[in-house]
Amino acid sequence: MVSRWLLDSIYKVYQVVVLCPVIFIMSVWAGTTMAVMCPLTGRHGDWWGSFASRWWARIIIWASLIPVTVEGRENIDKGTSYVFVANHQGAYDIFLVCGFLGMEIRWMLKRSLEKIPFLGIACRKAGYIYVDKGNPGAVRATYRHAEKVLQDGASLMVFPEGSRTRTGRVNRFKKGAFALADELQLPIVPMTINGSYDILPPQRDGSFIHWHPLRLTIHEPIYPEARGEENIRRMMEESFEKIQSGLDRWISRL
Repeated sequence: MVSRWLLDSIYKVYQVVVLCPVIFIMSVWAGTTMAVMCPLTGRHGDWWGSFASRWWARIIIWASLIPVTVEGRENIDKGTSYVFVANHQGAYDIFLVCGFLGMEIRWMLKRSLEKIPFLGIACRKAGYIYVDKGNPGAVRATYRHAEKVLQDGASLMVFPEGSRTRTGRVNRFKKGAFALADELQLPIVPMTINGSYDILPPQRDGSFIHWHPLRLTIHEPIYPEARGEENIRRMMEESFEKIQSGLDRWISRL
């Protein structure tokens, strides 16, 4: 019987020889496609952004030899705009959501990410929303940008923790995504991600990944019942509870 040590060693060699080149090639292809085709094709640019990000993510996960399970697709309608929120376990969260959610989504990103060479421009051209919390005017501008994106039939994707967990637990949510859903009167769809923390915890960024299955659980939408702080707080609390309920048992007990 092949030892676990030998399998781990083979997987590490595979990552160096196969996976790293695949990630590099796909990232260059996706970034170039988004940066060039999105502005050139006008209203069809959103399609190019979704196409490039979807296949970038899928091919990287397939090349990682990671199996993916998606549960709860019946809870969402492709003809409806949502604000998707999920726990943030690690780097593979982005690949999982981009590649396998199956919805037209735009990400809400920190403004600091716009300064990253090449990536920042590509995401902006693809219609992703950079959040600026510097002043009330910037927040209003973010809302207007989001409203325009939603009018084109897309949904928004946000990690409400703001950063990746360091322990596997779900950290306290920030209210930005829920305030936006309240402002635009959109349903929130909580999603639970399992497995990403095991593949590459934040503490191990830059090191070898570990093989572990990924699972995305899509919970039932939470619809706005009013407008204002009480509605925002209710959606935050219900989203946290639903996401927490879908976590693997070992994480929920940490």
